[in-house]
Amino acid sequence: MICCSEIKAVIFDMDNTLFDFVEAQLHACDVVAQELHGNKYDLYNYFVRDPTKFEAYSNIADYMFDRKLYDEKKYAELCALYDKIKMDSIVPYQGISEVLRKLKEKGVKLAIATNSPYCNAIARLKKANLIHYFDTIISSCMTKRMKPDPGSISLALASLEVKPAEAIMVGDSLDRDIMAAKALGMFAVYAAYGDKNQKGEYDDVRANIVLNDILDLLKLFDEPLIMQNT
Repeated sequence: MICCSEIKAVIFDMDNTLFDFVEAQLHACDVVAQELHGNKYDLYNYFVRDPTKFEAYSNIADYMFDRKLYDEKKYAELCALYDKIKMDSIVPYQGISEVLRKLKEKGVKLAIATNSPYCNAIARLKKANLIHYFDTIISSCMTKRMKPDPGSISLALASLEVKPAEAIMVGDSLDRDIMAAKALGMFAVYAAYGDKNQKGEYDDVRANIVLNDILDLLKLFDEPLIMQNT
């Protein structure tokens, strides 16, 4: 059992929880693929084939090699173009800033636990004008283990100096975020509004609460209720 009045911290996933990173990446893939007379979804599939290389420039190189289009100078130009378009496309979901601001006003500590490289996380949070809300930002590169391993969430808890029972985890991925939070005994909030990749294979993973609108997260703090952690 978790009493909402006892929640001291909220740990957020970043990509697709705070902003639509899939859409930003697809937009970047579209611009790059057009330069090569290709299709954005074909290029995007190179990025999603290996979770450990989701942000690697080598995906663009592989795409070019497979089409016998590789040129070192062109590759460098396309990597720079990809980065620019992707970053320009980072915009927080409607309501995110309001939620983070109100949580801070309530004295709730806030953290990020992301699988993205630390430097990328910092850059994207700055672009979205959200970085100032967070007390700590934890990347999987700090623990050398990606979610669903709970290491990055554990490190965030330690940095905030709160226990798992005193914090909730908010994320868009049932396997990476919800499973990781459950492994630590945390109250898990599924940001369904941001999950574009779910294909049903983790339907047996049960979050404590499902959010279709990020603003509904505030109800956990505005209403005097006891939340069952199952």
